[in-house]
Amino acid sequence: MLHFERWKITLIVALCLAGIAYSAPNFVPRASLEGMPGWLPNQQINLGLDLRGGSYMLLEVDTSSLIQDRLQSLLNDVRAALRSERIPERDIAVRVSDQDIAVNLTEPAIVARTQSAVQQSIEIVRRRIDELGTTEPVIQQQGSSRILVQVPGLDDPQRLKELLGQTAKMNFRLVSNAMSGEQAVATRTIPTGTEVIYTADEPSAPVLVERPIMVGGDRLVDAQPAFDQQTGAPVVNFRFDSTGARQFGEVTRNNVGRPFAIVLDNKVISAPVIREPIMGGSGQISGNFTVQAANDLAILLRAGALPAPLNVLEERTVGPGLGADSIRAGEVAALIGSLAVVVFMIASYGFFGVLAVVALTLNMAMIFAVLSVLQATLTLPGIAGIVLTVGMAVDANVLIYERIREEIAAGKGPVQAIETGYNRALSSILDANITTLISAAILFQMGSGPVRGFAVTLGIGIITSVFTAYTVNRLMLSVWIRRRRPKTIYL
Repeated sequence: MLHFERWKITLIVALCLAGIAYSAPNFVPRASLEGMPGWLPNQQINLGLDLRGGSYMLLEVDTSSLIQDRLQSLLNDVRAALRSERIPERDIAVRVSDQDIAVNLTEPAIVARTQSAVQQSIEIVRRRIDELGTTEPVIQQQGSSRILVQVPGLDDPQRLKELLGQTAKMNFRLVSNAMSGEQAVATRTIPTGTEVIYTADEPSAPVLVERPIMVGGDRLVDAQPAFDQQTGAPVVNFRFDSTGARQFGEVTRNNVGRPFAIVLDNKVISAPVIREPIMGGSGQISGNFTVQAANDLAILLRAGALPAPLNVLEERTVGPGLGADSIRAGEVAALIGSLAVVVFMIASYGFFGVLAVVALTLNMAMIFAVLSVLQATLTLPGIAGIVLTVGMAVDANVLIYERIREEIAAGKGPVQAIETGYNRALSSILDANITTLISAAILFQMGSGPVRGFAVTLGIGIITSVFTAYTVNRLMLSVWIRRRRPKTIYL
């Protein structure tokens, strides 16, 4: 048990040095890391919302809008089917007499559609937030129709609210030449096949657009913020897929000289006049954009449209000061716990306790190293998991040392007592830590948010503590035995 082959010694030392190297950046200011060579470890642990500060939002999918859209789609299908039977459109109605056709969704269909919308919304929300450049956002489902969003480090919660509050359903429609939007509103006469939509400007103005959607926003494959080459104003350049490019080309070729409305979330954001056919499948959205507004619009268009509006149920901001207080409290708790463990081990086991403290220090370094490499998010419960690991880390050493004491009391020599102590303690160490590791895995799988943060640090701490307390500590004892060759040991 105390004999180590050379390759094993090399591997253990390499792992310990790697742990120290990859944990070191966490104790260096982030600005100092930017000037270091790229081949050196430079990743720091991501801090969660409760430590770093940021924005928290609880969203809910608007199921009523979702159901209404689906019913409208079904109604259009029914109307189309009845027209194919040569029934005039004026004779098509709902619930006028006993012979009318009632269209409704079943409860299972509503549940299935809501679940699908929530999953789709989560992916779109994630893409929108990732475009902001934030790290490790928490985006997960709560209940049947709610989405929890936590964005650490985002100091502009209003921007997040605006970014997630837009459905971003965009389409391109021709402006009607029957009359102006102002005339339609003033006379309350809206020609058949048209509708009034207001602009997104302040103050808004009515625009009379034709109902048919000439090109849908789902045909967009890219959108990027840019600046107009002539005016220098912020704009958004967009590009369609092959089908959208063909549709866009046909519309612009057949309607030169007519305004072409770009409608986003039922608001006209721009209505440029078609000067010439646009056959390349790309175009430009202009308006009274700021640089940030143009960038946000490009983000929305790239991420795609939400299947239904998201209503904000709860929002709050965690200031970085509160996060700093949490970090300090966690540091104090970890320091007190570590000092208590150090004093106990040295007082109880003397030199052997010093070796256990060295192993504990390496264990902490390896925990920070793994969290840094995995870019895991450290939360306040995660700090609690580390503090708990500090106490558990020396548990294996206590088991080993007590077994060694028993063997010494039985009259065995130092080498035989240490070997037997390790052999007898191994099964107990594995039993205790494997069951705890299983609990951590269940917490990670079934829990959410802070619970998962606790499970991550606890799980990593269990693995590293077994390695350092059993393997590394045994290697240090082996080296000490070979060099000192003690006749007796006092434990």
